[in-house]
Formats: sequence, structure tokens, C-alpha cells
Amino acid sequence: MKGSYDAEAQSPADPERIWALLVDASSWPKWGTVDELMPERSSNVSDDGQDGVGAVRAFRTGRVVTSERIVELEPCRLFAYVDADNPYLRDYRAEIRLSPAAAGGTSIRWRGTYEVAFGVHLFMRPLMNRTMRRMVEGLARAA
Repeated sequence: MKGSYDAEAQSPADPERIWALLVDASSWPKWGTVDELMPERSSNVSDDGQDGVGAVRAFRTGRVVTSERIVELEPCRLFAYVDADNPYLRDYRAEIRLSPAAAGGTSIRWRGTYEVAFGVHLFMRPLMNRTMRRMVEGLARAA
């Protein structure tokens, strides 16, 4: 079954500050819902915190490890990734769009689509919505 989420937040920070957090995989456990970056299961992750297209970033959350591949970058505007290894989701694609907010700062929109097995769909949809809302809000606060 197909699923999706669409989460938004506002940050007083400029897009450059938010962008720096997105491309630095090591920052995600500090502001997101993931527990740890798994360098030994990642590839092409930059030592200087500037991950590029093709980087595969593996994160552990609890006992589950998932990996994502960066597929599109438009600096300070668009960060897109797909699943490289995920035991629960298939055909997952997420986009994080940054745009200037009318009152100053940055508007962050994080949305994604995925497929899951029928029985998993019942708990995955609310879990993904809640998790991704926490991710975008954490990013906005951390910036």
C-alpha cells in the first residue's frame, strides 16, 4: 500500500544554517529522531560534513538500521533521498525543501512517499507522520 507524509516547520535561521545540518549526517542524531549514524554501514559520507549526491547514510533507531541514498541536492533549496536499505519501506523517496519565510527565517517542508505491506500500513502511516513531524521540528529548532 502507498503511504505519504507532509510535515512543515518554520525556523528563524537562514537557509544556509539549515542546509549545513542536512548535509552533515553526523548532525542528524543531535536534532532528529535517529539514535546514531552508522559510519561502518555508510558510504561516501564526507569527513567535512558536506555529503553529496550518491552518499549512503545508515542510521540506527533503536535496534533498526536503515540507509538512505542522497539523490538530489540544490544547495539551500532541495535535499532529496531514497531508501537504500529499509526493512519496512519500499520505494521511499523524501524531499526537504527550504524557502524564505514571509516573516523572515526559513520555511521547511519535508515530505515523502513510500510503499509498505498491507498489514504494516495500519501502524506505519501514523508512525511516519509523527516521526517526520518530529524530524522537521527538531531541524527547525536546531538551526
